[in-house]
Amino acid sequence: MILMNDFRRQWDDIRDSAMEAFRVTGESGWYILGGEVRAFEQELAASEGRKHAVGVASGLDAIEIALKVLGCQSGDSVLTTPLSAFATTLAILKLGGVPVFVDTDAYGQIDLDRCRDLLWRRPDIRYFVPVHLYGHALDGARLKAIRDQFPLHIVEDCAQSIGARWRGEPAGTGQMAATSFYPTKNLGAMGDGGAILTDRPELHARAAALRDYGQTAKYRHEFIGSNSRLDEVQAALLRRVMLPKLEGWIARRRDIARTYLTGISNPLVRCIGAPEGSESNWHLFPVVAPADKKRAFMDYLKSSGIESGEHYPAIIPQQPAMAHVAFEFADDCSMARSIAAGEVSLPIHPYLTSGEAERVVEVVNAWNGAD
Repeated sequence: MILMNDFRRQWDDIRDSAMEAFRVTGESGWYILGGEVRAFEQELAASEGRKHAVGVASGLDAIEIALKVLGCQSGDSVLTTPLSAFATTLAILKLGGVPVFVDTDAYGQIDLDRCRDLLWRRPDIRYFVPVHLYGHALDGARLKAIRDQFPLHIVEDCAQSIGARWRGEPAGTGQMAATSFYPTKNLGAMGDGGAILTDRPELHARAAALRDYGQTAKYRHEFIGSNSRLDEVQAALLRRVMLPKLEGWIARRRDIARTYLTGISNPLVRCIGAPEGSESNWHLFPVVAPADKKRAFMDYLKSSGIESGEHYPAIIPQQPAMAHVAFEFADDCSMARSIAAGEVSLPIHPYLTSGEAERVVEVVNAWNGAD
């Protein structure tokens, strides 16, 4: 079976360096918020062109804490995308915020023109959580222009975009960014984890306090915080094993994406591709099949020995949990609905061989749309 992610192959590659990271952590005798976390935060920030990073327990916590740092609270309207992992919206809801959903463009990215037009009409919206989806980078210059034009606080969801660039600039270089180290991510841990990135020392200091019970010093609690700390052992793995390989892993993903983009020619299967200007890290490779044949396409791939995924099978407002909370549609979100209805993710990871990638192309091109 050609897998979406192959962690066994990864382990064969990283076993020795991972065991060394475990050894270093164990011998240090310090397992929570020690030297490995501090060093990883510095190296992560530098790799993403930021001054500060704060390691937290998950990508969800990273978004929630960043919004809290910026003052988001119950009843605040928060502009965001309907096409993302549920965590993007869940972070808003956990603070009592009201998500305001704006449609995407044809690439699945939140439509920044629609966002700007909405903000002219809605001066009450003061928070914005855009997502750099699939590993593509949103236009950083336009994000900055929107923030400069309106009294807006922005937390960029970079859970899928570590290493991506927009015309050479890293994704997530605005006010605050949040990322995830879930194992499937391009920079993934062997467990959960996340981080907040910013250039402003006061935002960094508050985020660091909020992830550790609101402490600014031992037993001095300035804020109502939470327990959301990146573990030392995960920080050691990320710093010593995963981060040094990230550039090469992304290069391999880009090679596979080129194979798919140049090779897939089935008129029933549309490669979403990347927006012009985005130097994608290709966290995912999404294609769109006819909505009424999507399940048949996925079953066909499986019967041909190819695993596939869905990112995402329904837009966030359609999730059952949303029936019990307040949210708003800024428009009909028709593009996001269309993508969700037909999206299928093909295997793309650094350990996929060239032969396997070519096999995926061959199988996709041979599909005739039959059930």
